[in-house]
Amino acid sequence: MADIGALEHLLKPVQALTPDVSIDEVARRFLLDEHRAFLSLPVVDAVQRPCGLISRYRLQDIFMRRFGRELWGTQPVSKVMNPAPLVLQLGTPFETAAAQVTTRLQYPVTEDFILVDGAGRYRGLGTVPHLLKAMEARLLQRNQALQHTLEDLKQSQAQLVQSEKMASLGQMVAGIAHELNTPLGYVGNNVDLLRELSAPLFALNEALAHLSAYLGDPATDEEALAHALEAADAARRAVDAGTLAEDFRQLLEDTDYGLRQISELVGGLKDFSRLDRAPSDDVDLNDCVRAALLIARNNLKGRVEVRQQLQALPPLRCAPSQINQVLLNLLNNAAQAMDGSGIILIKSWADEAQVHLSVEDNGKGMTPEVLERIFDPFFTTKPVGEGTGLGLSISYRIVRDHGGTIRVASRPGRGTRFLITLPLRRAADAAEAGAAPAAPLQREIEHA
Repeated sequence: MADIGALEHLLKPVQALTPDVSIDEVARRFLLDEHRAFLSLPVVDAVQRPCGLISRYRLQDIFMRRFGRELWGTQPVSKVMNPAPLVLQLGTPFETAAAQVTTRLQYPVTEDFILVDGAGRYRGLGTVPHLLKAMEARLLQRNQALQHTLEDLKQSQAQLVQSEKMASLGQMVAGIAHELNTPLGYVGNNVDLLRELSAPLFALNEALAHLSAYLGDPATDEEALAHALEAADAARRAVDAGTLAEDFRQLLEDTDYGLRQISELVGGLKDFSRLDRAPSDDVDLNDCVRAALLIARNNLKGRVEVRQQLQALPPLRCAPSQINQVLLNLLNNAAQAMDGSGIILIKSWADEAQVHLSVEDNGKGMTPEVLERIFDPFFTTKPVGEGTGLGLSISYRIVRDHGGTIRVASRPGRGTRFLITLPLRRAADAAEAGAAPAAPLQREIEHA
């Protein structure tokens, strides 16, 4: 595409008139093929400086009058020209020139505009249609540039969201690995103990096998048989059947308990991620709370007391893995807001049209300045390297995409409360469509 950043491409070389040219001569020139595309002709003085424009509309107005040609035909063009035409220098920026022309543009368009060089000498004419076409080309270029920028931004946003998801996944996997280590540890210990306890049984079995072999061999002498009997008896005495049975029972029960814990964690992780489910599903929001609590247990146990006040909820059609991500983010943020021990209170309730969920902590809270920016991308109060500043921004977008609202209230030294509201019908529509609803998200922030 040609460069439209300069005005030279708008220049149309048109021979200028002198002020003494007759109006009849101007009319004749307008009939020439080379001038058919122009609405006006330039008038210049002896040193090629513009002194006016004469438009064909002005000539038509004159000649349409009674005896107009007879009265005006021999008059010089200086009598009827526009002495104050629009004059632009060729070095004028395109945007400035376009603004000047369009500011003076009237309908119908009756005149062109004059282009001059740096010394103010006439160089040619510029036509309004040509200018408008150039403006359209410039607008197209800018739209294409904006489209490319938008695509790059979308790609960058997707990469950032994926990075945050991977960071959250890393934290979650670390917590799950820590949780799995405990039951895996004592299951492994129990296996070692079972191996140790079963050693005398294997020794007894081997001694009895030898004794059986001697008893079945007619050629066995009495001394070898006596040694086999003594070995079998010693192996039998080494096995305390009552104690061994009780130890086996206890170890197997403990091992079974550990395996159930591992199964619970794996099942919770599967429910949390919803890897085996459709992207959208009818779920009980309380189940999402329980799944998030199971995954966040490593960050909460030992110092944070979680209190639940969960009421019965109607099924909510949503993207459960995304809602779980929001809840895990809120729980982890609440835990990190407490320097020591603390309490997290989770409530859920519903009305005819909406499901509500609040997560409240008694941590250190936030100042009004922090509260105003809490949902901004990349904003974080955590030390460098400990947070991306995308967690709450992504949570905000997920709630928005479900047609919901998220509100936060906080007071320094008192704690923070997040309230999520998801409309039942709108959430279902958004989940099915996979896009944000038409109505904008209402994000409310309260300082107290």
